[in-house]
Amino acid sequence: MRVMGIDPGLTRCGVGVVEGRPGAPGKMITVDVIRTDKDADLADRLVAVERGIRQRLLEFRPEAVAVERVFSQHNVASVIATAQASGIALLVGRQSGLPAVTYTPSEAKAAVCGNGKADKAQITKMVTRILRLSEPPKPADAADALAIAICHLWRGVASGYVARNAAAAGHIRGGRRI
Repeated sequence: MRVMGIDPGLTRCGVGVVEGRPGAPGKMITVDVIRTDKDADLADRLVAVERGIRQRLLEFRPEAVAVERVFSQHNVASVIATAQASGIALLVGRQSGLPAVTYTPSEAKAAVCGNGKADKAQITKMVTRILRLSEPPKPADAADALAIAICHLWRGVASGYVARNAAAAGHIRGGRRI
């Protein structure tokens, strides 16, 4: 499966595409950061993020989009900007006909580091190791986007396999155990 991970941001929006399957290291297809001018009009910045994500969707053809979920911070302006970019990412993914899901930063950290409180350096180190990269992805937004994609490969795809297999075996119907 090919997953596009997005670390939403209005100034820097990390975008990474990873290919793999649950339990396997995975392969990085691409990683990039969409940048916008902090002095530009808000609507223009949102359009730039939308175009950047859409262009990468068309170029790299992922099968799912995973977006880091906005979390509460002390800086309200930062939360609002991140939420706007997150909404754009989810919208573009869904408009492209793809599953578009979110993961908290703690879920992504736990998936790649085994610790939901890992710091940026630990995330970058583990993403580099998991994807067998010759050098760490930079900046941190790029590594975070790859971590979100890995999280979906390992958690989202795996849980989907489990649910489908349980349903096929007749153990679950309509979301309820029988």
